[in-house]
Amino acid sequence: MKTHDRLKTCAWFLLLTAATALPSFSQDSTPAKPADDKPNDAQMMLMMMELAKPGGNHKLIEGLAGSWIYTTKFWFSPDTNTPPMEYSGTSVAKPIMGGRYLQSDYMGKMPMPGPDGKMTEMEFHGLDISGYDNAKKIFLSSWVDNMGTGIMLSEGTYDPATKTITYTSEEELMPGMKTKVRELLKLTDKDHHTFEFYEDRGGKEVKTMEIAATRENSRVTSRRI
Repeated sequence: MKTHDRLKTCAWFLLLTAATALPSFSQDSTPAKPADDKPNDAQMMLMMMELAKPGGNHKLIEGLAGSWIYTTKFWFSPDTNTPPMEYSGTSVAKPIMGGRYLQSDYMGKMPMPGPDGKMTEMEFHGLDISGYDNAKKIFLSSWVDNMGTGIMLSEGTYDPATKTITYTSEEELMPGMKTKVRELLKLTDKDHHTFEFYEDRGGKEVKTMEIAATRENSRVTSRRI
């Protein structure tokens, strides 16, 4: 949406909010529909106000709020039987914008090749903002980190039977080299979830990353028992 469209929408929202706060002088306050049966501006604003409210799918994502300890496995080889590279870290997730989105901040030390070609630990920082679009009826995720300058945008659907959100996306780590990606966020229980990352390698889907996360408080509790 362009900037002037957003300003118009905000203006309508303020006017409609003010109007609903005033006493009604009409027996029928329902906005009349035009002849073509399309919603008028006032009706569209009412619809937009409803669509702007967080619902059950936002509560689902909000269940991931809290402090987490995670372990990541990387497979650089297409052969998943090859031992993966591993590292661990922590993340803190919190709801923002009145529960409409979840912001997750990831920190850790990732083994990466240094200038001399030898593996060395590098500080890793990643940031994810997830949500659910009521209008499009899809889950959304945006990801940035200090290992690149791009923004990865993903769209997903939820399967309640498996408690899994399946995201699809496309990444371009090198100019002109686009890779299709499928991501699985498995909500095991309130204290555990896993994230699996699959890439299209020459028409064949290959698992390249797996993250296992445990809620920090649950680990403390288990140590005491």
